Parts: sequence; structure tokens; C-alpha cells
Amino acid sequence: MDKNKPGKKFRKYIRTLHLYLGLATGLVVFIVSITGCLWAFQEEITALTSKVPEVVPQTNPEIDPLEAKNIAQSVFPGKYIHGTLYGGGKKPIEVIFYEEKPEFYQSVFLHPWTGEILHTEDHLSGFFHFVLDGHMHLWLPKEIGSEIVAWSTFIFFLMLVSGIILWWPKNKKVRKQRTWFQWKPTTRWKRKNYDLHQIVGFYASFIAVIFIFTGLVMTFETFAKVFYKGIGGEKEVVFAVPENTNGSFKNVPGKDEPIRELMPFLKEKFPGAKDFEIHYPHDENHSIYVEVSNSDGIYYDSDYRFYDQNDLTEIPSKTIYGVYEEAGVAEKILRMNYDIHVGAIAGLPGKILAFLISLLCSSLPVTGFLLWYGKRVKAKAPQRREKQVLAASN
Repeated sequence: MDKNKPGKKFRKYIRTLHLYLGLATGLVVFIVSITGCLWAFQEEITALTSKVPEVVPQTNPEIDPLEAKNIAQSVFPGKYIHGTLYGGGKKPIEVIFYEEKPEFYQSVFLHPWTGEILHTEDHLSGFFHFVLDGHMHLWLPKEIGSEIVAWSTFIFFLMLVSGIILWWPKNKKVRKQRTWFQWKPTTRWKRKNYDLHQIVGFYASFIAVIFIFTGLVMTFETFAKVFYKGIGGEKEVVFAVPENTNGSFKNVPGKDEPIRELMPFLKEKFPGAKDFEIHYPHDENHSIYVEVSNSDGIYYDSDYRFYDQNDLTEIPSKTIYGVYEEAGVAEKILRMNYDIHVGAIAGLPGKILAFLISLLCSSLPVTGFLLWYGKRVKAKAPQRREKQVLAASN
């Protein structure tokens, strides 16, 4: 058969591309995959090991968001409060502090009815912070690690596509051999490693491309916008807190600020909500931003609502982040992206699938490297020994 045929040449180019991209990004892909595997059940494990105490529910009103803010601020004076989470039931109120530079990420947990400080938690320590830091930054400075992860993820996407091209045989007989392991007692380890790379890679690729694609959407802002527009989206792909519709807020002496009445207002309007995360206005001109969680364990169907500081009049959002039921198909697909990426979109079975696919993906750089090492390095060893013998005899 002619090795110079276009089809042969194309496969040769694809094989070379697959090899060198794999060698260049193998370690990164292994780290990102294995940490993604460990992250799959982070919420469930964290819930079981949490040191946050439960409280006994009461019928009297909870402390309002401004009270919670002031109490928590006494723990970390001068630090920026990202938001306050009202979980209801036996859950304490969680006041979340976050600053990007220098990074500061802590929570203060308060008794909902007395305001007592029950617990503080540093989110930048512990096992799962270590895992997430590896997954997103390879434990390197963010500016460096995030770029390496981003482009390695893109390259891995190309490798999965090229791997499927290389796998696909021309005849049915060979195809049957590549769809399942046909090992015998005499099958050598080298052949087993080859089958592991080929067969595991083939089956994992079709689902892995989904997880990788969602990772690219989160990583590259331009990619997310192009994808959103490509599926028919028309809104802005940005998160923005709108300004008050009734002008800047002026605190009237002797009169309670409307935000103090926000929690009773929200609980009456959304009786089925799982929790409410309140974000304080940036200044007197911007509205109060509230994230209303409608389901446990997923984020895509949450409502992003904005209220005028002056009278709690609701302000519609012009971006993809608004009321879920009012979102179009393109907005819903984009908002599902994170939940798809971690498998939460399908509940526990989805997380198990994400765990298994991540584990299988972590094996591909290992089996691929062993294939290359066996062909390139070990194959040259006899030649080197022969040259050494000839040199010694001379």
C-alpha cells in the first residue's frame, strides 16, 4: 500500500501532532484531571466534615442583613464583605468576606436570632482548597498557573479529537478489536498498555469533550461570548449590578433603611427558595443584588434579582443573569455550564460520571507517555549498547 497517499499523510500528521501535544501537556492534564476527580464530591464530603454548628429554629424574626454585616465586620474590621447567606432551618447565617489582592476569603457564621458568633472559617486552607488550587492554577501564582491550565485544556481538547481520528479504523474487523479488551494469558504488558490508551481514550473522549468544553467556556471569556452568540443569545455575557431606578439612596434619620425589611419581603415572595444570598450595594447609586437559590446542589436555575435601595422596587436585568424562568434557551444553556462541568446537572449519577471520566482522563497521559517511552527510548537502547560494544572492541 502506498504510504504517500493523502489519507496516509494526513493520519501521519495527526499522529505527530497528537504525540507532541501530549508530551508538552501531559503533566498538566494529569494534574487537572486527578484534581477534578477529587473535587467531584467536594460538597458532600464538606457537609459531612463541617464544623459549622446547627441552630434550633425559632419563630421570632431573624437579625436583618445590616445587623449581620455589622456583627461580622467586628471580626474582620476593614475587610470587604462579599455577601450574606441566609440558609434557613437549622443553618446559621453566613457572612462571606472576599478580597482578591491580597487574597482573603473567610466566613463568619452567626446565630440567626441572637447574632452570636458561632464559627469562623478560612476558605483558603484545607484539603479542598489545595485540590482547587491545583485544578485551576497548578499550585503556581494565579497569573501564571491559570494561563498554563487554560491553554493546556484547549490543547487537550484538540488531542481528544485527534485521538478519535487516530482510533477510527478503516475496516470492521479492526474496529471490533479496538472497542474492547481481548487479552489472553500470554498478552504482553506493552500490548495491554496500548489497549488501555486506545480503548479507554476512545470511550472517555466522547464524554470528556463535554467537560473540557465547559471548562473552556469558564476559562476564556471570548470563547464563552462566541459560544453564546452562536446558539442564538442576544443579551450581554457579563454580570452587572444595575443602578437604582429612584435615584441615589439617602439615609433618613429616624427611619429604618429598606434593606432591613428585605428578608421578610423575600421569604414571603419566594416561599420555596432554598436560600438567599444578599450582596450589599457598592454605593448609594447601585441596587441590592440578591441570589435566590431554587434547588439544592445546582446553581443554573437560581434567580438573580436586583432591588432599589430606596423602596425595594425590583429592577430587571439586561444581562444573562436575571430571573431563570424569563431566560431564553441560550441563557439557560450558558448558565448550566458550571453544573455540567462538575456533573451536578444530573445529581449524584452525574457526579459519579464526572469522577470516573476525570479518573480515566488522568490515565491517558500516563499510558501515552509509556507508549512513547517504549517506542522511542527503549527501542534505541539495543542500538546504543551495540555502538558501545563496537567502540570497546576498537
